[in-house]
Amino acid sequence: MKKLLDRRLLWVGGKGGVGKTSVAAALAVLAAGRGRRVLVVSTDPAHSLGDVFDRELSDRPRRLLPNLDALEIDPDAEVEAHLQRVISQMRRFTVPRMMDEMERQMRLSRQSPGTQEAALLERIARLATQESDTYDLIVFDTAPTGHTLRLLSLPEAMAAWTEGLLSHSRKSEELGKVLQHLTPKSGQDLDSPFADPQQDANSDLDERTRSIAETLLARRRLFLQARRAVEDSATSNFLFVLTPERLPILETVRSVKALKEAGIPVAATLVNRVIPEEADGDFLRRRREQEAEYLARIDRELKDYPRPRLPMLATDIQGLEILEQLAERLEEAGF
Repeated sequence: MKKLLDRRLLWVGGKGGVGKTSVAAALAVLAAGRGRRVLVVSTDPAHSLGDVFDRELSDRPRRLLPNLDALEIDPDAEVEAHLQRVISQMRRFTVPRMMDEMERQMRLSRQSPGTQEAALLERIARLATQESDTYDLIVFDTAPTGHTLRLLSLPEAMAAWTEGLLSHSRKSEELGKVLQHLTPKSGQDLDSPFADPQQDANSDLDERTRSIAETLLARRRLFLQARRAVEDSATSNFLFVLTPERLPILETVRSVKALKEAGIPVAATLVNRVIPEEADGDFLRRRREQEAEYLARIDRELKDYPRPRLPMLATDIQGLEILEQLAERLEEAGF
C-alpha cells in the first residue's frame, strides 16, 4: 500500500462526514514529506479543505509546505469561464442583432441541471491529463460518493452527446447545401441567429460546422484521456474512507462495486475514527462492542481490499501540526 503515494493521481472519496478531507490532506502532507511535489485539490462544492489546513484557499494553487500546494475548485468560476469561451466562439458566427438574445440564453444556462458538474469535470479532466513538471502527485478530495460516481461516468455520456451533435452538424451541413439552391440570399425572415443573408450560406455553414466540430472533438478527447488515466492502475488509484458505522459501510460496499464494474481501480478502504483501546468509561465500552461488530462486517464485505485503521483523535483536525501527526499515523498504518 506504500506505492499508493507513488502514483500520479490519488482519489480520496467516501460518504460525507467520514473524514475524507482530513485523510486527503494528511496523505498529501505525508507524500510531500517524502519529497514528492504534491497538489491536493478539493472538488466538493461544499469545500472544507481550507478549514482542515486552517488556511484561506482559492481556485489557484497556494503553497502550504515545501512540496505541497492546495486549491479548491470553484464550480461557479468554472461555469463562467466555460460560458465565456462559448460566447467568444459563437460571437464569430452570430449576427449582431442576435447577440443580446444569445448572451441571454447563455446566462440562463448557468442554472441548467448538470452545468456545474460538467464544468467541474472539465477542470478535473484538465488536471488529471496535464503533462506538467510541476507536480508528481495530485490528490483529489472528492465530493460525497454519489456525486463522484456521476463525475466519473460523465465522460461516456459526454462522448455520446458529442457524437450526437457531430452527427447533427454533418446532417445540417448537407441540408445547408440543399437549401442554398432553394432559398434566396436576400430577406430578413431568418429563423437562425447564425444565418447572415449578406454572406454565402454554404461557406459560412462550413466554417461554423468545422469550428464547432473541432471544439466538440477536443472536449471528447479530453474526457476520454481523463477516463483512461483514471482506469490505469499504474497512474491512478481510488481510496475509500469510511467509519465503522452502518450507513458508511453500506455506501462504501455499493461504491466499491460500482467502481469495479466501471473498471476503475480501488486500492484500499481506510477505516477512520476507530475507538482507541485506551479509551475508558462504560459508554465507550458499549460503543466499542457495537463497533467490533461493524469492523467484523467491514472485514467480511471488503475482504478483497486492504483495510487499514485510524484511531479516533481526541481533538478536531485543523492546522498543519495535527495534520503532520495524522500523516505519521497513516505511515504507521502502511501508507
